[in-house]
Amino acid sequence: MLSVLRIEPTGVPIYVQLREQFLRAMGARLLTPGDQMPTMRQVAVALKVDLNTVRHAYDELERRGAVTLIRGRGSFVAEPPPAMEGAAHELETDKLARRTLAAAAALGVDPLALADRIAALAADKETIP
Repeated sequence: MLSVLRIEPTGVPIYVQLREQFLRAMGARLLTPGDQMPTMRQVAVALKVDLNTVRHAYDELERRGAVTLIRGRGSFVAEPPPAMEGAAHELETDKLARRTLAAAAALGVDPLALADRIAALAADKETIP
């Protein structure tokens, strides 16, 4: 897992880059529920970043419910939350769509082409974790 982590000089805070990379690894099933995460120290040493920066990323992952910290044992990938329904589902879907559009705009990606690609990937059941 450590070999796929990268820090880029993009202006995005390092802890955010780490958090997003771990979330993507979970979404791609590189990290599955119950898997033990690398220790914060391992990540800090491998990427040559401050331990507190890595701790901040792990704290964010824990706050989002993506990882569970077990004192004395480590951090583990959490079970996915149950599917949302109703207004909460609509709100979270809207937030995710807006973040995705912002990321696409920052990268110069056409939002309609992105929507088409997402629809195609969603239709291919093998690509959905």
